[in-house]
Amino acid sequence: MRTIRLVLYTNKDFSNDDHNISFSAHITNQGGSIAFDSTLYTMKVKDIPNKANQLVFEKKVPSDGSILTAGFVYTIENVGESWHLDTCAANEKLKVIEYPFE
Repeated sequence: MRTIRLVLYTNKDFSNDDHNISFSAHITNQGGSIAFDSTLYTMKVKDIPNKANQLVFEKKVPSDGSILTAGFVYTIENVGESWHLDTCAANEKLKVIEYPFE
């Protein structure tokens, strides 16, 4: 098994941003098969926590010998969709993907 740890926070001041934002965890293998894709958290942009109160999500996925692409996909209501993705090598047992939302 491999562990993907997703860490979410912001260093910016979004205190005036009332848009809704939804974060999803996205993990695919080298062949493009989806290993995991699920909404993790929905909140107001202004409520994204700072580093001291970061959100941490972990997902264990099978070790199938392939490189994984993993990270956050997020949608801001009436704005659009974007992502922060990284790779996890085939022999990596723990991959930490830290995303300071901007």
